Amino acid sequence: MIKSEYPIIWEKENFSIKIFCSIPAIATGILLQASNTYFVIDPGDGILRDLNKDLEQDEILSITDIFITHGHHDHVGGVWSLLTYMRIMKKSTPLQIHYPEGCIEIESIYNAFKTVYSKTIPYKIILNKLMDDKSFTRQKVKIDPFPVKHSELAPGGKNTQLVPALGYRFTHKGIKICYGGDTAYCEELVKMAKGADLAIIEAGDDDDHIPGMHMTEAEAITIGETAKEYFLVHVPE
Repeated sequence: MIKSEYPIIWEKENFSIKIFCSIPAIATGILLQASNTYFVIDPGDGILRDLNKDLEQDEILSITDIFITHGHHDHVGGVWSLLTYMRIMKKSTPLQIHYPEGCIEIESIYNAFKTVYSKTIPYKIILNKLMDDKSFTRQKVKIDPFPVKHSELAPGGKNTQLVPALGYRFTHKGIKICYGGDTAYCEELVKMAKGADLAIIEAGDDDDHIPGMHMTEAEAITIGETAKEYFLVHVPE
């Protein structure tokens, strides 16, 4: 187990993940590579800078999929810049954006981007609204989305409300990587993390926590230890 010393890099048999950062209320950014396929997960602020340090221009343009766990700014703050870079550099292949049903942030970013650049987008953007936990395959990678429990303050600031949120388990050639995103303790994450080759578990609870928003370190470790290896992320600094 390694705590938040970024970047975090893990690789097994041409299946790798790099967590550039995962800092509560600031930014998250994750690159998943399966052989020659690139996925981006939760592109927060700074994702384009981080990708540019690791990938060549043509590799960034070859990214096929973006996976969003939820719409909070520290997980989607870099979407606009990434879409714009691909436009300027003339990406020619489609890009799919996968996100939970009800995530209005992604739909708003997409609609605004299409409005501003309606006549000058050289690539197709496909929104895949995930309305259930049915598995699907992208670029020979099996994706199992699963619901998680993440909350925020409701208007008025006295109560909390759940936000649309997912975790994802990625499987390539039998190797499983489970990423829970932001969540309180939930049985869906327990199930998906168990036996995974790698589990990426957030431990964002702190003294000023909002009930039902994040896990404590003890809760995260309990889940992580059921996987073969695990990292704790989104730990308050």
